[in-house]
Formats: sequence, C-alpha cells, structure tokens
Amino acid sequence: MKNGPIGIFDSGVGGLTVFREIRRLFPYEDIVYFGDTARLPYGTKSPETIVRFALKNINFLKNHDVKVIVIACNTASAVLLNLKKKFRIPVINVIEPGARQALLFSRNKKIGVIGTESTIQSRAYEKALRRYNPSAKIFTRACPLFVPLIEEDWVKKPETKFIVKRYLSALKATGIDALILGCTHYPLLKPLIQKEIGREVKLIDSAREVAKELDEVLKTKRLPLKEKGLPRDRFFVSDLPPKFRKIGERFLGRKLGKIQLHRL
Repeated sequence: MKNGPIGIFDSGVGGLTVFREIRRLFPYEDIVYFGDTARLPYGTKSPETIVRFALKNINFLKNHDVKVIVIACNTASAVLLNLKKKFRIPVINVIEPGARQALLFSRNKKIGVIGTESTIQSRAYEKALRRYNPSAKIFTRACPLFVPLIEEDWVKKPETKFIVKRYLSALKATGIDALILGCTHYPLLKPLIQKEIGREVKLIDSAREVAKELDEVLKTKRLPLKEKGLPRDRFFVSDLPPKFRKIGERFLGRKLGKIQLHRL
C-alpha cells in the first residue's frame, strides 16, 4: 500500500493545535494541512453549508493521496459525525476523543462545553458524553466571537478579556470541574479561559487525544507508517496566506515554509 501523507483540515489556523500534537507523535510522517480561511468562521454557518464546505475540503485532501483525514474543526466534525462511514479512507473527528478525555478527568461529572454556535446547536458533545456516561451533567455555551478574535490576532487585547469573562460567567457558577474547548481555535485563549473559569477546572483540549486516536487508527487499519527520513509539511489556505503565516508561526514557534493558495 502506498504510504501517503496525513491530511488535516480546519476552517483556519486553529487546526494547527491538532497539527502540533500529530507532528509530536509522528515526527517522520508527511502532513498536508488545509485551512479554509476564505470561508471562516464555520461556526455561524448552517449545517448544510458546513457539510458542503467540509466535503470539498476532504476531496482536496484526497487529491493529495492522503491515507487518513483528520477533521481538526469541531464544527465540521459535529455535522459530519453521521457521514464518516461513507468515506473510503479513515476520517477522524475531534468530538469523541474530547468527550472521553473530559469524562476521564472530571470527578463530579459536571462538564462544560464551549464552542461555536453550530457545534453547540448540534449537541454533538452532549450526545457523545451521554453515550459514554448517561448520568453526566452537561452545561454548554456558544462563544461565537472567539474565532474571529483569534484570527484577527486580538488575543492580548483588553476587549478579548472582557468577552471571555462575559461568555464564561454563567458556566463558572454551575460547579463544573472540566471544560471542553469545543473548537480547535480556543487553546490559543487558554490562559484567559483558565484564569476566568478557575484553576480547579480542567481544560480539555482534544488535540492530544486526536493524535492518540490517529495512532490507533493507523495501527488498526494496518496503514503504512513513515519511520525515518525528513518529514514534509505542506500548508494550503483558501485566502490570505500572509495572515495565516503570521498567526501560525507565532503559535507554533517556528517557520511554516511555503504556504500555497488554493481557492475552492
């Protein structure tokens, strides 16, 4: 079997949180990353629109002969949960690994979920959490401004601190001891979120669990692994490569190399 690269897509730069964990676990694998920066944020779009976008992203990655696809976007993962069995190659989402990790860390089984409007409205995390533990108490909050604030590099602005406080104040009063960051952009706001929600609350970033699930899928499906040589990272975006580079390099702490423009 041809040893193709790992494919990852997200609506923008947030999926680099997943890319970072996958690269850490698979130091030699080639990776193709696509950020659909022209059409973000996905979280304010209808499920039908998100499905259309996501299927185009999947086809783009398949054209690069990837052996597996990781949907590094909670919004797209939520609307594609029931479709993943229809693809001929393995497709991994971020919802289920995050839900399992939250239940593992939570002591009182009171779990909060923050995400885009589409992710929260889909109730994908609620369904996943209750599938693993029917007695869990789940509290959700849509935070639609987080993604544009991150994409605009407003993380350190005082306005962002105020918005984080407004979004999380109600969740803080529920007594949750685990909070799922239900969008791969949100780890970029981790310090602000942790400070506001309290140090006693465990923040669940599903990126690391997604990397572990990828490892399991590659082994289960007996897909070939690249175990030596230099890794090749290819980055594609649908708009504004310089902006993606600026935020991505700041977050990853390294150069990204060539970023190619691909308009869908």
